[in-house]
Amino acid sequence: MILSEISKFLFFILIGVIIGIIFDLFRIIRKCFKTSDIITFIHDLMFLLISAVILLFSIFIVNNGEIRGYMFLGIALGIVVYLVSISKYIINICTKIILFIRKIIINPIMKSIIKVCNFTKKIVKNVYNNLSKNLKITSNKEKHTKNLTNFNK
Repeated sequence: MILSEISKFLFFILIGVIIGIIFDLFRIIRKCFKTSDIITFIHDLMFLLISAVILLFSIFIVNNGEIRGYMFLGIALGIVVYLVSISKYIINICTKIILFIRKIIINPIMKSIIKVCNFTKKIVKNVYNNLSKNLKITSNKEKHTKNLTNFNK
């Protein structure tokens, strides 16, 4: 009986570590990408919902839906142990990897897309200007021709 409770406690410590990792994923995103307050709020809600689903699922699977105090103690212990021990290393490594990927791959692609968009914008603007000039010239000729025919009558 006690062995079963100890194994459940260890399982909930593991759940706490998993929740700590998920928390760090959101921290890494915030560190690598500038997010507005509303996006941060949405991320916080997502973290809350993901954590709640994991907790409820774990409680129902492991403990048949029975809530015990040691479960919350195990979860809190798992989160604290994770955050104190390896969290900062994981955040630093993942942040460096993402920023490197952004610098090497994403930034050049975005610069290329911006150049293509600017070039396309110039072409569209030139075509528009040429068309509008031609239409003005044509409409002016038509007006002039109408005026001449009206004058001759």
